[in-house]
Amino acid sequence: MKLSDHTRTRDGMMKRAQTIMKISHRRALSVAASLVGLALASANARAQQSEAELAKAAQNPIAAMISLPLQYNYDQNLGAQDAGHKNYLNVQPVLPISLNDNWNIISRTIVPVVWQTEIFPGSGSQSGIGDTTQSFFFSPKKPTDGGWIWGAGPVLYLPTGSNDLLSANKWGLGPTAVALKQENGWTFGALVNQIWSVGGSGKTNISSTYMQPFLTYTTKTYTSFSVNSESTYNWEASNWSVPFNFMVSQLLKIGEQRLQLQAGARYWATSPDGGARGWGARFTVTFLFPKSK
Repeated sequence: MKLSDHTRTRDGMMKRAQTIMKISHRRALSVAASLVGLALASANARAQQSEAELAKAAQNPIAAMISLPLQYNYDQNLGAQDAGHKNYLNVQPVLPISLNDNWNIISRTIVPVVWQTEIFPGSGSQSGIGDTTQSFFFSPKKPTDGGWIWGAGPVLYLPTGSNDLLSANKWGLGPTAVALKQENGWTFGALVNQIWSVGGSGKTNISSTYMQPFLTYTTKTYTSFSVNSESTYNWEASNWSVPFNFMVSQLLKIGEQRLQLQAGARYWATSPDGGARGWGARFTVTFLFPKSK
C-alpha cells in the first residue's frame, strides 16, 4: 500500500473519531441540560408544595408553626350616644411545643393594646394594655382518618389590664377546643371556649361562652377569602355580642421573611347596650416562621 493510501486512511479514521466525539459531546450536553431542567422542575415543585403547605398552615389556628399575628381592630358607635370609638391591637403569638412523636401543645396568647374614647358618656379616653387570654391546645400531630385536625385544653383569663376601664379585674379559667378540616383549598371549622371567673377584685363575675366558626378558601396564588363570626354570650348579663368578619389575605415573602397580610371589614349583627354597632375594620400582619427542611 502506498504511503498516500495510509495517510488517507488515517485521516478518514480521525475525521470519524472527531465526528463521534462531537456527537457524544452534543448528547452529553443534551443529557446534562435535561438533568438540570429536571432538577429545576423538581426544586420548583418542592417550592410550590412548600408554599401550599405554608398557606394551609397560615389558616390553621393550631398549626405546628411559630407565628406572630398583629391584629388591628376598629369599632365605633359605642356608648349610649353612639359617640365612642375603640382601636385595639391584638398581639397573638402562637408557639408549638412537641410533647412526643404523637402530640403537640399549641400555646396561643392574646394581649390587647387598646386606645378608646367615650365608651360611655363622660368616660374620656384610655390607652394601655387590656386583659390577656391564654389558651393551651393538646393536639395530635396527625389528622384523624377523616382528615379532621383538632385540639383541646385549658384557657386562662389574666387581669393584666393597665386601667380599670381596660380590665375586668378578674381571674378566669375554663375549657377550650378547636376542630377544622382542610381540603381542596377550603378550611372550615370552629373554635370555642367557656370562661368562668375564679377570683379577683372586679365587681362583676365572668361567665362567657365564645364561639368562632370560620370558613376560608385559598386560591392557587395563595390569596385567601375568609368569613367568620366571633360570637360571645354573657351568661351573667344574658346578652350576645356577634360580629361577622369578612377578610382577604395574601401570603408574601419579603427577603427571607414569610408573612401574611390581611384586610377586611366587620359588621356587628348584635351587641349589648353600649356596645359597638354598625361597621368596623380589621387589618392583620402575621409573621410566619416555618420549620426549615
